[in-house]
Amino acid sequence: MTDLQHTDPAEAAVKAATLIESLPWLKKFRDRIVVVKYGGNAMISDELQDAFAQDIAYLRYVGVQPVVVHGGGPQISNMLDRLAIPSEFKGGYRVTSTEAISVVRMVLTGHINPQLVAKINSHGPIATGLSGEDAGLFGGRRRGVVVDGEEVDLGRVGNVVEVDPTPVLDHLAAGRIPVVSSIAPDLDNPGASLNVNADAAASALAQALGAEKLVVLTDVPGLYADWPNRDSLVSHLTTTRLRELLPSLESGMIPKMRACLDAVESGVRAAAIIDGRVPHSVLVELFTSEGIGTEVVSG
Repeated sequence: MTDLQHTDPAEAAVKAATLIESLPWLKKFRDRIVVVKYGGNAMISDELQDAFAQDIAYLRYVGVQPVVVHGGGPQISNMLDRLAIPSEFKGGYRVTSTEAISVVRMVLTGHINPQLVAKINSHGPIATGLSGEDAGLFGGRRRGVVVDGEEVDLGRVGNVVEVDPTPVLDHLAAGRIPVVSSIAPDLDNPGASLNVNADAAASALAQALGAEKLVVLTDVPGLYADWPNRDSLVSHLTTTRLRELLPSLESGMIPKMRACLDAVESGVRAAAIIDGRVPHSVLVELFTSEGIGTEVVSG
């Protein structure tokens, strides 16, 4: 007697219905590039990390072409504290000294990146690590931030201003999942590195790749039109509406929604922010009718 004969028919029907619900989305995303920004609270436990790695491996095995861009703010802060290197924030951005940028590189490219690659590769030899500094993938320029009407220097912090997607496309063509750390070479200072915002870096890469979708993992269920009113969660909005809402958003949400807006206005079909604290939120967003979080589309 096989195991199949012991399966509860009702339970089997539910599982089959779930698989069938994903069929239109499997057809939509097959052979398409999906860029996923991973970081922050989605990294806080082994269980969430394992669930994320399963999601990304699943995408690859059903014919989607996932690309992961990751940050690592909490881990960087912890390492700076351990090394007794002062860590300061201005206008929501980390001030990154010459001493601190070495720690940023070490944590992002030397620790988080290979750890994530290893977790995905526990499902098969399919992931490979990249830095934004590899093969001219990213090019950055230093930026400051305006605080109380004055421009404030942030040190070795920059914007991604150039993207050459060739190294990522090469890995995708070879059937691999590129996992990219959000650090960039300084175009104006050869040999120097810049700490770049991972949301913006993922958006820039999605644009350069002509991705079907950008998915940004965050630590809230989605965008609230009237925070902190939890009944104001927006599940779907157009770029026109997002532009109207942007100035009124909470400061921490602005970079994420700006990343979504920039991506969609530059040709990415859709962008979404989803709750990275929910296991398998990436699969729920991509392969169910309702999705999860807030999706932005052109209009």
